[in-house]
Amino acid sequence: MLATEALQRHARAWPTPGGSEGIEVTGLLPVGGVYAWRRDGEHHMWNPETIALVQHAVRTANGDVGAALSGDREALQTVRGSAAFERYREYAHAVNEDAARKATLRGLLRIGTEADGREIALEEVEPAKEIVRRFCTGAMSLGSISREAHETLAIAMNRLGGRSNTGEGGEDPARFTPDKTAIAGARRLSRSPPAASA
Repeated sequence: MLATEALQRHARAWPTPGGSEGIEVTGLLPVGGVYAWRRDGEHHMWNPETIALVQHAVRTANGDVGAALSGDREALQTVRGSAAFERYREYAHAVNEDAARKATLRGLLRIGTEADGREIALEEVEPAKEIVRRFCTGAMSLGSISREAHETLAIAMNRLGGRSNTGEGGEDPARFTPDKTAIAGARRLSRSPPAASA
C-alpha cells in the first residue's frame, strides 16, 4: 500500500510522456488534506460544518451553565430549552453519526439506557464537577506550544481540579510564585511536572 501510494505521487509529480498507467495526470498535485481540512481532501470530523455548529452553541449560550453543571435542575431546564443547546444537539448528532460511520473508538461505544431498558436516575450519575477532576492535558513542552497556551492549559486544569502536564521542557520559573495580578483561581503552575524535573 505505501509503495503504491509513493509510486502514484511520483507519477503525478513527474509524469512520463504518454501518461502513467492508471493514474490521471492533471496540472496540479492533490493537496491531500491529511493535516488540515481541504474541500477536496480527506474527510475530517472537525470540518466547517461541525466547527460552525459548536461555535454558534458556545457563543449564544444562555442560562446559567455553571449552575446547571452543579446540579441546579431549574438552570438545567433553562439551558436545555435554549436555542444554543439545540445548536449543540445538532453538533453532537453530526459528530456522533460521523464517528459511528468512520468507526472511530468513540463511535464504537453505545451510550443510552441500561440493557433492560431502564433509564439511569440522574442521582446515580456522577456530577460533572467530580468527573472533570480526572481530566488531564497531554505532556506538551513549553517549546512546542506558546507560553500563553501552556499557561492557559495549566490555569484551566487548576480551576477544574484536573491536572496539566508540563512536558519535558518544564515550566518558566516565574510560574512558581503566585501571580498577584492574575484572576482569582488562575494558578499557572502545572500539577504534573516531568519525571526528570520532579
